[in-house]
Amino acid sequence: MSLADVRYLPETPAHDPEIEAINDEAFGPGRFVLAAYKIREGGPHERSLSFVAVDGDTVIASVRMTRIAAGAGRALMLGPLAVQPAFKNLGIGRRLVAIALEASAKAGVSAVVLVGDEPYYGPLGFKRIPRGQISMPRPVDLDRLLAHEITPGAVTRLAGEVRHADQAKITEHVAVMA
Repeated sequence: MSLADVRYLPETPAHDPEIEAINDEAFGPGRFVLAAYKIREGGPHERSLSFVAVDGDTVIASVRMTRIAAGAGRALMLGPLAVQPAFKNLGIGRRLVAIALEASAKAGVSAVVLVGDEPYYGPLGFKRIPRGQISMPRPVDLDRLLAHEITPGAVTRLAGEVRHADQAKITEHVAVMA
């Protein structure tokens, strides 16, 4: 396989079984108790802003984006990002992140948040979110909360507990009805 053979495509429902297998191999069953997965349980991911890398007809990597809310701020949460072991350390994951960030900017998204390692994501434009600015629904290492700001000032509008944007809408609707 040559990197020139790898194609990057928007995710479709047909990719779901292979994406699930890649995520299971990369993160194992313990992933479902993580803070980011708790948020993802609140609603669907943004398939139009999620991408796969394929070699031939086989999905070898994927990245998903999920709409989130924290206080008055809105953003996307990047993840999971997973690459099959045989294709790691070739730049495929970084390319997927770059594609997702570019698509997010074109879609008018103001910021992208993730839980990840700064040495990996820093060169892609992610910086630590100040401690205490946001919280997650489950424990998380606060040094791993990173954001890529597309619109200046967007990250400062994120405050409080991060939730799936659909859950924030439900809460706002209930508050208006009360």
